Amino acid sequence: MKSLKGIFDFYINSSIHVALAVLCLALITQYELHLENEIAFNYFIFFGAITGYNFVKYATLAGLHHRNLTDKLKIIQLFSFLCFVALLVIAYRFEPQFWISCIPLALLTLLYALPFLPHKRNLRMVPTLKIFIIAAVWAGVTAYLPVIYNSALWTWDASIITIQRFLLVLALIVPFEIRDAKYDSPNLGTLPQLVGIKKTKLFGLIMITISVILEFFKDSINPTSSIIHYMIIGITAMAILRALKNQNEYYSSFFVEGIPILWYLLLLLFS
Repeated sequence: MKSLKGIFDFYINSSIHVALAVLCLALITQYELHLENEIAFNYFIFFGAITGYNFVKYATLAGLHHRNLTDKLKIIQLFSFLCFVALLVIAYRFEPQFWISCIPLALLTLLYALPFLPHKRNLRMVPTLKIFIIAAVWAGVTAYLPVIYNSALWTWDASIITIQRFLLVLALIVPFEIRDAKYDSPNLGTLPQLVGIKKTKLFGLIMITISVILEFFKDSINPTSSIIHYMIIGITAMAILRALKNQNEYYSSFFVEGIPILWYLLLLLFS
């Protein structure tokens, strides 16, 4: 049992789970906008998500304690490096224009973790800004980049889907914000710290309500896809309402983060 838990913890802590969630949202965008589903681009998204997330999570920690790293963290570091190498090998074939489109998202990720502001602060430490940066990067990677990669015309529906991704990710972050409320420094100015847990949940519910409303403004509506979208919104709402400060260790990191994966699986099953 310990070995199984160790494998599962590695799956979570190495960001494989979150990378699958990011990839699934990108695949959903490809399906909804009838874009080409190319495996090289999908691997780029997957390995890029692992590289970016593990850089944000572990770069500072590794820098401070590089001589005293645990064996588990060393393995994650090695895994992240291999994913980065795979990312470079795959991306070598891409056009320069695509790389230029990736620069704003890469900069946001770097500045989120690197202390470039006065008093050794990064963007994560700017009050209330953290969740909006995360949502912007997710929306960019999962909605904007698939369109750019396919050299497709930017349509009204692409704009709607990008906004929906931004709103959904803001909502999915709420259980994490509630979970981390007892650990976060007061200087971070997170939503639970500023407005309390109830209003933070209300914020998340408002975000997904707007996302539902936007579905009706699309030029092309696929009934099956829309129904599955509503189901996912309902599951997200339940996840927000049931989020607690003292939640199960896997509630946010596995269940909530796995909602986009469930969305894509339902799409595969019923479409």
